Amino acid sequence: MLAMAVAVRAFAEPVPDTCAIHYPSDAGIAWTCHRISRRDTLTRLFGSHWQDVLRFNRIDRRHVYPGVRIKVPDDLAQVHDFTPMPKRYAAAADDPKFILVNLTEQFLGAYAYGKLLMSFPITSGDEADPARRTPDGLFRVSAYDRLHSSSLYDLADTDKPYPMHYALRFYISPQGVAVWIHGRDVPGYAASHGCIGLYDEQMQKEYYGYPRRPVLEDARKLYEWAIAPHPDDGHFHDLPDGPVVQIIGQAPVFPPQAATGTGARSRAPTPRPHGRTALRTSRRPSPQARSGDAPGITMSNGE
Repeated sequence: MLAMAVAVRAFAEPVPDTCAIHYPSDAGIAWTCHRISRRDTLTRLFGSHWQDVLRFNRIDRRHVYPGVRIKVPDDLAQVHDFTPMPKRYAAAADDPKFILVNLTEQFLGAYAYGKLLMSFPITSGDEADPARRTPDGLFRVSAYDRLHSSSLYDLADTDKPYPMHYALRFYISPQGVAVWIHGRDVPGYAASHGCIGLYDEQMQKEYYGYPRRPVLEDARKLYEWAIAPHPDDGHFHDLPDGPVVQIIGQAPVFPPQAATGTGARSRAPTPRPHGRTALRTSRRPSPQARSGDAPGITMSNGE
């Protein structure tokens, strides 16, 4: 399994080292650092807790290959269904659907009237690059597109637009660049060009050939919950009164000595920095989040 991951990974990527990234929730869980060897498999190392360990490291299977370092909890049972998101969130108490994104923790929670229903690890914008930061503030999902793809970036070493399946648009920058929550690679650090990425192993199988049996489908789960009961025919649709999206915190910066290359190839000039939005205390989403897409322009990410 890990040998195949080596063969299909994008070599322009930095090698994941989740041990070098520290989240506030790490303080409550004792862990040691383990360098993946050629003999390791996730099930051999962690048994039935392999998904929990991936969640704890904010990484997907394709990025766990020989040489990668990951955090291994001393007590695997302690990270069962791991989440750093609060079980109750008072700010969401009046909303039937509310999405809270904690950039500091690199995690997302979906709430119904303030109660946590499900949560997922994410990869957000690269904090070290102002042009790639994920905007913070209060927004609303204003459109959806199950088979969305980037108009700015290609899949590494191909001419294929970077896939952004199960996409939920929540923001449009002053430069007309749309920012989405969508399926993508989750490499264990903040790696996107501004979007918020979730596990999508079906996409990885289709485009990279790995994993052979997709299991981690967080992007699909969030997407189906967010758009219901609206129909989904695989095309772009505006979404009136979509879930509120609140983005808080600041993404941890990947150690600069390892952060070289993204594996994405731009098909258009890199957008100008959209800056950071102040956290809005009003419950009204930003006007940009309710407006239409700029024709032919999307904010994407890619490996």
